[in-house]
Amino acid sequence: MNCAEAKDLVHLYLDQELDLVRVVDVDKHLQSCTACRALYDEQRALRAAVRRDVTYHRAPGELRERLRFSLRGQADEPVRTHARRRRRWNTGLAIAAAVAVSVSAVLYFALPTPQGRLVDDLVSSHVRSLMANHLADVASSDQHTVKPWFNGKLDYSPPVDDLTAQGFPLIGGRLDYVNDRPVAALVYRHRLHVINLFVWPGENGHEQKPRILARQGYNLLHWAQGGMEFWVVSDLNEAELKQFVDEISVMSAPHQN
Repeated sequence: MNCAEAKDLVHLYLDQELDLVRVVDVDKHLQSCTACRALYDEQRALRAAVRRDVTYHRAPGELRERLRFSLRGQADEPVRTHARRRRRWNTGLAIAAAVAVSVSAVLYFALPTPQGRLVDDLVSSHVRSLMANHLADVASSDQHTVKPWFNGKLDYSPPVDDLTAQGFPLIGGRLDYVNDRPVAALVYRHRLHVINLFVWPGENGHEQKPRILARQGYNLLHWAQGGMEFWVVSDLNEAELKQFVDEISVMSAPHQN
C-alpha cells in the first residue's frame, strides 16, 4: 500500500469501516510510514478534541418570533381568524420540535460518548495487536523484565504480575495509545486466548468494582484500584475473564501503597 491509498482510507480506518484485509494493510503502512502515521494521529486528536469540547447551544429567543413571522408569510398579511393563527402557531412549534429532535439525534450518533469511544479504541487496539502480529514490544514471562521495560517510556509505573500458576501466564508488554494518551498494555494468555490488560493512572483515585461489557464479540472488564484504571479485553468467556480479573486484583493490591 502506498501513501496515496493510505490517506484515502485513514478516515474509514478511524471509523472502523474497513474489512479485515484493508485494516491489516493500513495498519502495516502506518507502522512504517511516519508521514501517514502523523496524519492518522492528527485526525484522531482532532476527533478527540471535538468530542471533548463540543457544546450544546440553545436556540435563541428570537427564533420563536422568526418562526411565527415566516409561517404567517408577509408581515402585512391580515390575520383572518384566531383559530387560523392558533393552527399556524402549533404547526410552527411542531416544526421547531421536529428540527430540534433531528439535530439532537444527528449529534448523538455522530459524536459518540467518551465512554463508548474508549471502548471502541480498546477493542480496536486488541484486534490490531492480533492481526498485525504485534502483541508485545517486550516478549517475556518474567515480570521483573517487563515492568522495568516501561521505565522512561511512560510517566507512571504499571503494576506487572505473572499469573502462570493461576493459568494465565504473562507473555509480554507493549506501548499502546488509548484514551488520547500512551498506556501500558500487558499481554496474557489462557490456553489459546489472548488477554490484553490496559493500565493507566486514574483521574480521581476512586476505587471501582469490576463491571463487564461486550463489544464486537469481545468481552471487556473495567475496574479502578490503587489509583489505576484497568481495562481487560479478550474473546475469553465471561466466567474465565472474571477469574483472571480476580487474580489480577489480588496481585495488584500491594501496589496501592
